[in-house]
Amino acid sequence: MNTFLKTAVETVRMKNPLVHHITNYVTVNDCANVTLAIGGSPIMADEALEVAEITAMSQVLVLNMGTLNERTVASMLLAGQTANEKGIPIIFDPVGAGASQFRNQTAKTIMENLKCAVIRGNISEIRFLAGIASTTKGVDASADDASSIEEAQQIADQLATAHKCIVVITGATDVISDGRRKILVHNGCPEMSRITGTGCMLTSLIASFCGGFPEHLFHATTTAVLTMGIAGELTLEQTAGTGSFRIALIDEISRIDRETLLLRGNYLEK
Repeated sequence: MNTFLKTAVETVRMKNPLVHHITNYVTVNDCANVTLAIGGSPIMADEALEVAEITAMSQVLVLNMGTLNERTVASMLLAGQTANEKGIPIIFDPVGAGASQFRNQTAKTIMENLKCAVIRGNISEIRFLAGIASTTKGVDASADDASSIEEAQQIADQLATAHKCIVVITGATDVISDGRRKILVHNGCPEMSRITGTGCMLTSLIASFCGGFPEHLFHATTTAVLTMGIAGELTLEQTAGTGSFRIALIDEISRIDRETLLLRGNYLEK
């Protein structure tokens, strides 16, 4: 992993991957800015008449369920089909899965009809996708779903194996699994949960790294998780309130480099 970290950020910034987002309007601006901060090129297009064309020219596709409606669900499926046909990785963020019948059905439809390369969610969302009882608190993880790190690893392994993808469960310790390999990331801080959109921003970071390294999706995903956690820690060292935290977080992501990743990365490969 250390070898990958030595060139990851520089490679993404050199390749400047085009990241097509069909995402939610609460966090869309932050997702665009965090993509730019790490070196990607964001495009936010959700009209069904153009999503296939936009996806075809992109290096990676983000599908985010944050603010669902029937129109964007149709666009997600059209874009996803194009991505699968052309071998473009899909990064799926099942925001709020388990919270409503509409979200539940949308998540199931995406999982059944599209091949996702990476699925990133909190423990409640991933429990739902894995077919395990969950009690999502709106779009946030429910305290009732809190798992031991061992159980979280088992759930991630189960979902990753079933769908032949990479699963990321974010929390106090982030779990990344492809069903064979696992990495636990211990970077980050609780304050990151006090602003909206850090999960969506992480999904955009994952997409940016995966767009730069389509042949190394596992290590690319892990690097994105490390980047987000380290940026959160650095932000906490200089800010006092949630408003400045949000802006400084994007600043820190724009400044991240190989030395910072190697020095501050706190992870365990299993």
